[in-house]
Amino acid sequence: MLNAASVKNLLGFDFGTAQIGIATGQTVTNTATSLAIITARDGIPDWRALGEIINEWRPDLIVVGLPLNMDDSESELSQRARKFARRLHGRFNIDTLMMDERLTSREAKAAHRHHGKRDLDKIDHIAAALILQSWLDQPQLGQSP
Repeated sequence: MLNAASVKNLLGFDFGTAQIGIATGQTVTNTATSLAIITARDGIPDWRALGEIINEWRPDLIVVGLPLNMDDSESELSQRARKFARRLHGRFNIDTLMMDERLTSREAKAAHRHHGKRDLDKIDHIAAALILQSWLDQPQLGQSP
């Protein structure tokens, strides 16, 4: 079982079928920062690129966004995000949790626009940082994949 006090370094993921946003975070300053976007083909990530990032950052915990509907129900994408989280855990043997990601894409687009950027298809790493920050702010809300 995960001991939240032992977590120091984290990676956060915003799962998508075409691209996956990645953020890094740590508990010393309790902050998350957008890191990268990797490509995916029908939800299957570039495992080599993902492995390089995981080996470089060596997270104690991985947090994957869970795309829920506004009525708390799950969609097909929710199930695919859960599967992605389970595969991350299986491949890299790192504790993995899910975190509600509702409205993070909207927040990420607003933040991107605020900084004068217009390429709104490149916000997944920002959404990943928002997901990870939500876990840092309320770790008790994390759930098993």
